[in-house]
Amino acid sequence: MTTIPHIDTVQARTRLNELIVLDVRTPGEYATGHLPGALNIPVDQLDRALPDIRHAAERADILVVCASGARSENACRTLAAHGVTTATLTGGTAAWTAGGHTLHHPDGARLTAWSMERQVRLAAGAVVLAGLTLGRLRPAFRLASAGIAGGLVFSALTNTCGMAALLAKLPHNRPHPDDLDAALAALRIP
Repeated sequence: MTTIPHIDTVQARTRLNELIVLDVRTPGEYATGHLPGALNIPVDQLDRALPDIRHAAERADILVVCASGARSENACRTLAAHGVTTATLTGGTAAWTAGGHTLHHPDGARLTAWSMERQVRLAAGAVVLAGLTLGRLRPAFRLASAGIAGGLVFSALTNTCGMAALLAKLPHNRPHPDDLDAALAALRIP
């Protein structure tokens, strides 16, 4: 397994002007606040962005960021498999704000957007509740609740989240093509 370099929030803050920061969260999460200067390249768009990320890595160190550090570690592993060396922000944007650093909010940002973790909690809770409620009519519906419970255990053991991957495909979590193209163009700047 590839060892991923970690940069803590103090190091990142000190080096922010010399790093290329890639935020791999969904556009909705990115809009709620991101590190100053961060470019939004959602984790499921890394393959498309790979040539531009390679180009950017030739001129500066790349720091990959997400909400907690889990998605950014996975993104770093994906990039390492393609020969791109990156580091991840220890603890993600949560640690950044906990360290007293501010997040940048773009003009016109959707401040009502929910974090992926919050979306997962809502979806999981809704399915469990529906399974238990409908299970009073037909016991087989309780299997939906059991399925969510199993998924949560698997998610914790593997530090992945299948439900988050599904929710990331919803329209409000998808990047606008112009936004992604602008982020990719910024990576090409010498």
